[in-house]
Formats: sequence, C-alpha cells, structure tokens
Amino acid sequence: MLIILLSIGVLSLSWLSVYFIKAYALKNLLDIPNQRSSHQMPTPRGGGLGIVVAFTAASLMLFLGGSLDLAGFLALMAALLVAGIGFWDDHRHIPARWRFLVHLAAAVIALGLVQGFPLLVMGDWRIELGVIGYALGMAYLVWLLNLFNFMDGIDGIAASEAVFISGALAGFLGFIDNELALIALSLCFASLGFLLWNWPRAKIFMGDVGSGFLGFVLGLLTLMAGHQEPIYVYVGLILFAVFITDATVTLVRRYIGGQKWYEAHCSHAYQHAARRYGHLKVILAVWAINLFWLLPVASVVFRYPAYALPGLIMAYLPLIYVTVKFEAGNA
Repeated sequence: MLIILLSIGVLSLSWLSVYFIKAYALKNLLDIPNQRSSHQMPTPRGGGLGIVVAFTAASLMLFLGGSLDLAGFLALMAALLVAGIGFWDDHRHIPARWRFLVHLAAAVIALGLVQGFPLLVMGDWRIELGVIGYALGMAYLVWLLNLFNFMDGIDGIAASEAVFISGALAGFLGFIDNELALIALSLCFASLGFLLWNWPRAKIFMGDVGSGFLGFVLGLLTLMAGHQEPIYVYVGLILFAVFITDATVTLVRRYIGGQKWYEAHCSHAYQHAARRYGHLKVILAVWAINLFWLLPVASVVFRYPAYALPGLIMAYLPLIYVTVKFEAGNA
C-alpha cells in the first residue's frame, strides 16, 4: 500500500508542479530557438523544478517516516545545490567556473555523508579505494550531472532516461534494501510526472534545474547502493550506458578534432539521429536499447557478479559503434 500511495502522490505532485511552473516559465523562461537548437518553436523551460519539488517532498516524507536515515537524507538534499545553481542558470547565464564549484561542493558534501566511493570489486579482487575513492566519487558525480545536461537536447530523452534508470534501480534494490528502493521509485515517478509534459512534442523543457539534479541523484543512488553491495556500481554504469557513451564519445572526438569541446554544440549522436528521424523515433529507439539490451545485461551481471567486468564491456561496445556511426562529435 505504501508503494502505491507513494507512487501516485509523487507522480501527481510532479505533474501539478510542472503545471504551475509552466505558467511562470511562459513569462520568464522562454527558450528561443537558435542555430544549436533541436526545436523550432519558442518553448518554456525550467520544468525540471517539478521533479525537484516532488522528489524532495518524497524524501522528506520517507525520512520522517523512518525509511531513510539522516545521513542519506542530507546526502540526497545536497542535490538541491545543483538544482539551485541550475535554476539560476536557466534565468541568466552563470559562468562555468561558478557552476563547477557548486557542483563540486555538492559532491563533496554528499560523498562525506555516504562515506566515499564503494568497495571496488574486480573478479576475486576487492579494492578499498580510501582517499582515492573520494576523488573518483567527485569526478563520477560531477560528470554524471553534466552529461545529463549535455544529453537533454531533444524532447523526452533525459526524463525517459531518468524514468528507466531509477525504475530499474528500484527493482534491483528491492532485493536487498527496500528503503533505498523507495527513494529510487520516488525519483522514477517524479521524472514520469514531468515526462507527461515533455514527451514529444514537448510543452515545456527540463532546463538545467532538472537535468543536473537528475544526474547527481541517480549517480548518488548508485553509490549508496554500492555501499550495500558493490555489484550495484556495475549495474548502475550499465543502466547509464546510453548517456555515458554518447556524451563521452562526443567529447573525446570534439577534443581530438580540435574543436572547442567546452562550448555549446549540437553534435551528439542522438541529435544527429533526431535531425534524420525525428525526436519520437529516437526516444523509442533509446527505450528499446534500454529495455531489450541494457536491462538484460544488467540483470545477468546482478545475478552473476563474477561476470561484472565482461558484462560492462559487452554493454558498451555496440553502443560505442552506434555512437560513432551517427557521427558523434562531428559538427
């Protein structure tokens, strides 16, 4: 009963929040198309604030109800720093160095509360990372929150990915940690409430307030789960594979090609595909990859942890090929 009430409540609060945010954004946060845009009509942005509101409310309820401890709750709330600087950036451009400092501060706070990066398991080796784990964890969280921002370039893609990853994590976590599973489920339905507005053709965009928040929380959830059982880090990396592959390959190819990799662009594989086939077909293709390739591979790795590294490699190889095939990184 708790799961049903939580799911309906979070979904409803997210959807309703976006409804009111849309009215505000039409006057204050209108995204005007330019040469880098994947849309053609002026569209309000900042709707990801609805995800932030719904997930924060759910986390608070679970904390007060005893399903989430204080350290876990405060670690998740560090994501509000990311959402805050993102919402400010949605209104007016914030220099990258200030955004990075806030992102780094949020990562430091969260990692301190969850005690760094989990134990790393490679076959029979179990490696305690210590101080190096904190540096790795900071890089991991900051990269994930930024790649979610990079990949939020067509209707529905970032919200769809958040629904898939958090929903799958909730399913896997249900085997060992019901409390953390409820957190993942809350994020899933908060993202779904926004996706109802953002599905092609989008009525409102997520904005930096939502994309950075989602990447940070999803990354943090995999670390928190990894402290319960190290295999969850591999499972999380597999579930993230579409976004990690496209963002990383694009960045590397732009750097190698002598382009200004740090500047805004529209050369991701999914953006090339969207121009060729349209937003909806790309979203459906990503869902197909997630459900019929990445989820089964993650399930095998979860069931047979000894095959974690081969499973991780197997999950990424075809995606790297597809990303290069769609000319990721080429203007």
